[in-house]
Amino acid sequence: MMYIKCAAAILSQLIVCSCSWVWASFPQQLVVGEGFVEPVGFYDATPTFSWKLPVGTLRQTAYQIEVRDILVGTIVWDSGWVESDQSVLVPYGGESLASRQQLSWRVRFRDESLTDSDWSPPAHFELGLLSSEDWKAKWIGLDDGANAFEERVALLRRKITVSDKVSQARLYVTARGLYEVYLNGKKVGKDAFTPGWTSYANRIDTQTYDVTESILKGANVLGASLGYGWYAGRIGWQSQKQFYGTYPEFLGQLELTYHDGRKELIVTDHSWKATVDGPIRASSIYDGEVYDARKEMPGWKKSGFDSSTWDPVVAREELGAVQLSPKPFAPVQHTDTLVTQKITEPEPGRFIFDLGQNIVGWPLLTIPVEKDQTVTIRFAEMLNQDGSMYTANYRSAKSIDFYTPAKSGTISWKPTFTFHGFRYVELSGLPKTALPKTDWVKGLVLHTNLNPIGVFESSHKKLNQLQSNITWGQRGNFLDIPTDCPQRDERCGWTGDAQVFCPTAMFNYDCHAFWKSWLRSMRDDQFQDGRVPHVIPDVLDNRGGSPGWMDAATIIPWQVYIRTGDKELLADNYEMMERVVGWYRKHAQAGIVENVAGFGDWLQPYAPNNKGDTPHNLLATAFYAQSVQILADAASVLGKNSDADKYSAEAVATKAAFVAHFFDAKGKLRNAPETQTAYILAIAFDLIPSDLQEQAATHLVQLIDEADGHLRTGFLGTPSITQVLDQTGHLDIAYSLLFRETYPSWFFSINQGATTMWERWNSYSHKDGFGDAGMNSFNHYAYGAIGQFMYERIAGLAPDPANPGYKHFFVRPVIIGPLTSAKAQLKTAYGEASSSWNKVEDMIEMNVVVPPNTTATVQFPDGRPSKSVGAGRHRFECELVWRE
Repeated sequence: MMYIKCAAAILSQLIVCSCSWVWASFPQQLVVGEGFVEPVGFYDATPTFSWKLPVGTLRQTAYQIEVRDILVGTIVWDSGWVESDQSVLVPYGGESLASRQQLSWRVRFRDESLTDSDWSPPAHFELGLLSSEDWKAKWIGLDDGANAFEERVALLRRKITVSDKVSQARLYVTARGLYEVYLNGKKVGKDAFTPGWTSYANRIDTQTYDVTESILKGANVLGASLGYGWYAGRIGWQSQKQFYGTYPEFLGQLELTYHDGRKELIVTDHSWKATVDGPIRASSIYDGEVYDARKEMPGWKKSGFDSSTWDPVVAREELGAVQLSPKPFAPVQHTDTLVTQKITEPEPGRFIFDLGQNIVGWPLLTIPVEKDQTVTIRFAEMLNQDGSMYTANYRSAKSIDFYTPAKSGTISWKPTFTFHGFRYVELSGLPKTALPKTDWVKGLVLHTNLNPIGVFESSHKKLNQLQSNITWGQRGNFLDIPTDCPQRDERCGWTGDAQVFCPTAMFNYDCHAFWKSWLRSMRDDQFQDGRVPHVIPDVLDNRGGSPGWMDAATIIPWQVYIRTGDKELLADNYEMMERVVGWYRKHAQAGIVENVAGFGDWLQPYAPNNKGDTPHNLLATAFYAQSVQILADAASVLGKNSDADKYSAEAVATKAAFVAHFFDAKGKLRNAPETQTAYILAIAFDLIPSDLQEQAATHLVQLIDEADGHLRTGFLGTPSITQVLDQTGHLDIAYSLLFRETYPSWFFSINQGATTMWERWNSYSHKDGFGDAGMNSFNHYAYGAIGQFMYERIAGLAPDPANPGYKHFFVRPVIIGPLTSAKAQLKTAYGEASSSWNKVEDMIEMNVVVPPNTTATVQFPDGRPSKSVGAGRHRFECELVWRE
């Protein structure tokens, strides 16, 4: 066997500045809020500021920020020199900023040698409309009456005459439903599925667009397409429509500033006209889009179009009580395009185009068509054995688009207000003489356009494929909210899936603002009794309170805090966290939460039903203890010392009750069936005393042995199984589970051809075919939670909860198993952090990058004393020693 020796004589440390790094004497990469770069339409009147120190700087000892009103030319806040090393999420200290206000800011710092840097170049940001009082527009729409259930897309327009050249034009828009907005024939912005999905009864996001260059002197036309979307379309597997409202409505406000200082306001009101007799005859999130090109109205978005046959809009006189606020995170956008890899024809006239990757988005068709002959476009994630489309797992979601051409020829088309989860696209209804080509079908990848910040790589092909599957699963299911799946009649913000995946998600993409917004919807939809709905936004009519699902209200804020250091996020969600814990407390008897229903250890393999074998009272009590412990920790961070003491005592008491009821003196489960998940949660949540954890881990290992070296865990047990085995001295078994090839395991789906994470461990197998179609998504990220272990232990890059946001972090890779190298890179708020290792003959080379203004602790694989390091690049060598 192999072990690693990091003796002082053979350990080297090098701190260097790579010549590829461009050194500068001022702060870099200035952002406001949760990573916004020069935003137009920013949401926060009291923002925070972050910057990176130039490479070569070890640490900051002081800073000075200056914020200036651009139009007035005055300084609105000067922090003066502040003695602090804080360079991330520094709070604004001036008077609250105002809607529409345009500002610049700059910063300088003092380094470890007490040398002052130059001022940074100024960065800019502009506030959106922060209050409903800023809106002079009216909600407008077209009540389609009995046809509303057809989900036709309305077209809206208004002619505008602009008297002179403008110096500035801002378009503020939103909708109850989904919209695209056009100015003089061109779509405004690159966003899709605007305004997004929030708790519409409480809050609707708004968008701000700079349209200065699009405004013409003279005649202009402002137009919009308006779809039913999540607001009034079919949502939820109960075939429910019009959950939030009867028909969609549009709200728009165009504000012009002329060169002479005059201002003009154009708003949505009774002067607009609309029609539902356009080409999009139906558009449903679940069922697809019906497009009839014979109904196209050329030029309707431009001046000169005759709209005399259009109807007057219905305009609401009152804006309503719903909060309108600028969108606080990135929009959904088209980020990538895939090309067809293979074409098959399982039946005459039915052509299947294989993109080679399961994605979420739209098809882009460039195909020959015959006049009046409808082309049917179907979607699937998998194929049946006979090569036909497998769509049973879509359940009642039709997920079919239809295109009827107005004339023969070649058309280029994509849908607008629907999205599909698919790898395969089937076309039928094409001209009989047409020979399919690979350029007929492309896949347009859509997701919330978050910045990719993490990279994991290793020497193992399947482990790299697993990382790819995790990342693609995150892309597909981060479509304005964190959905469970992107293809069937669901696509909802399931809380349990989100909370187990959150740590991994934050390694792959910058999700800070994304989670912050979704948690706001969670607060909006939390029930009065403290329960959290199963899905956020809530569209399931008072269904909630499942242990492990509603704890997203405590777990996600804490996990985001660890990785960002955002105390404000903890403060925003503190009351919600208290209410969740209060609900558990109310339902606990002698510390044990009884008579609670839920989803259990969802989709545990070899269980009698989908809810698994682990008892609900054990799960509920475990999550009660975990949530109250998180609440105590959050209270401590926020300086709520009396709360921290109170909740810490409650956590201790709950853990004691858990141990007394469920464990004997030898760390063996009692009053409950022995399951891997029961042992995992007891150890992962630190519910049992340290002297019992080793014994409990022995019982866990025995259960794994009895399962022939396989896991038997579902959604709640799987995320922590490798971590628990690692911390209790069974790292070899953790690696064995991770690299297992047979069912149930992570590599099993890869061996069946998976390109995303699956809902079930055996959603499909070459031997047995498809799993239960009632719950069989092929794009479901929950089991992708293993990504956290890959980043933190295989590559070794881990946050330090005591110094959140990677102000300090750990480098602690494990060198075991079939790997010869691994690497993790992460763009933190301070700069790039990385940990990599490589086997070179009889040596292990470790390379560590620590960004400026941070520190790291390197823990060596053989357990030798750790080493603290500061900013820079560090290289260590460890000797491989072989021993039989």
